[in-house]
Amino acid sequence: MNKEIQKKLQKITCLILDVDGVLTDGGIIIDDSGQELKKFDVRDGHGLKLVMRYDILVVILTGRQSRVVSHRAKELGITAVYQKATNKMKILAEIMEKYHRDAEAIAYIGDDIVDVPVLRSVGFGAAVADASVHAKEAACYVTDSPGGKGAVREVCEMILQAQGRWDEIVKKYSLVG
Repeated sequence: MNKEIQKKLQKITCLILDVDGVLTDGGIIIDDSGQELKKFDVRDGHGLKLVMRYDILVVILTGRQSRVVSHRAKELGITAVYQKATNKMKILAEIMEKYHRDAEAIAYIGDDIVDVPVLRSVGFGAAVADASVHAKEAACYVTDSPGGKGAVREVCEMILQAQGRWDEIVKKYSLVG
């Protein structure tokens, strides 16, 4: 990790995530009864649980409305969930005010053109490996992993490494069993 990225990540106290294309691979399955299904990566979920243990606020910010997202957020213990966000910059301002966070303390992971304004406005903007070219250009970091397949975990680990917590986590799990 280069020094500039590390310096940005050391300040992070809030991680905001888009859903489709970030927490998922972007695919949406709709069954015969009209129920929507999404596939989430368990490692991404564990990464989110790890950063939350170190008092990093995790927020979901998505343009779509889905009961599946509500269920996944509840399962992970994420209480800050903003769905049907047609203006992500407006919601970002609300998040900053409500949770008393400056832009430099916020990391955001996105994948598409609608995420560009937020990616440019926060302290650490990351685009997933398979993001649109516009999101990649706006981000200060592009993950090695694609959306829904470890990109969120990658950023979570980077935050924990930059903040000097990753070795403690590895040691803890190495001693288990």
